[in-house]
Amino acid sequence: MYILIISINIPFIILGYKTLGRQFALKTTLAISGLALCVATVHFPNVTDDNLLVAIFGGFFLGAGIGLSVRGGAVIDGTEVLAIFLSKKLGTTLGDIIIVINVLIFSTAAYFLSIEIALYSMITYMAASKTLDFIIEGIEEYIGVTIVAYQSEEIRQMIINEMGRGVTVYNGKRGYGKKDETKPVDIIYTVITRLELRKLNAEIQRIEPTAFVVMNSVKDTKGGMIKQRPLKH
Repeated sequence: MYILIISINIPFIILGYKTLGRQFALKTTLAISGLALCVATVHFPNVTDDNLLVAIFGGFFLGAGIGLSVRGGAVIDGTEVLAIFLSKKLGTTLGDIIIVINVLIFSTAAYFLSIEIALYSMITYMAASKTLDFIIEGIEEYIGVTIVAYQSEEIRQMIINEMGRGVTVYNGKRGYGKKDETKPVDIIYTVITRLELRKLNAEIQRIEPTAFVVMNSVKDTKGGMIKQRPLKH
C-alpha cells in the first residue's frame, strides 16, 4: 500500500509543480512520503466494527487531515492536486470537486468490489468533503460588512490602518426619520474574515455605538486588500 501511495501520486506531484509551484510540490512530496511512512510503520487498532461509524468519523478525520495539509500549503492525496487545479479552472470548492472525482472512482469500485463497500466509501468522502470545506473556508469565511455611520471617516481610517483591509465608500442618505427627511451619510463596505469580525465590531462600537452594520457571507473574492485563504497567495 505504501509503495502504491508514492507511485500513484508522482504524476499529481508533477502537476502540482507545474500549476502551483516548487514549494507546493516539495511540501506535497514530504506530506505524501510521511503518509506512506505512517501506513508502513504504524498499526491502527480496530476501534469499532460498526461500518457506519467508521465511514462517518473516518471521513471526518480524513477531511480534517486533508484540510490541515492544505492550510499548510500541501496535500496528501493526488486527487486533491487535481481538485485544486480544477477548482481554479471551474470556480468551485475543493470539496465539490473531490466528491465528483470519488463518485467516479467508487462507481468503478462498485463493479470490482461490491455496491455496499462503494456506498460506505461515498459516505466517508462526503463527510471528508464537508470537513475539508469547513477547515479551509469556514474558519476564515469571508464576511462582507456594510457600515452606515456618521463617524464613517474615523471607521474607514480604523479599517485601513489598524486592520489592514481595503474599503469602498458609497455616498448615501439616511432614510429613517420624519416624513421626507433624509440626511447624507457615507456608507462603508469592506470584506474581512470571520476571525476578524469580532475586532471590527468592537472598534465600531467604540467609535459609534449607534452605527448600522449589516453582515453577509461572501463565497469568494478576487483582488483587493483581504486576507488570502490557503493556496490562493
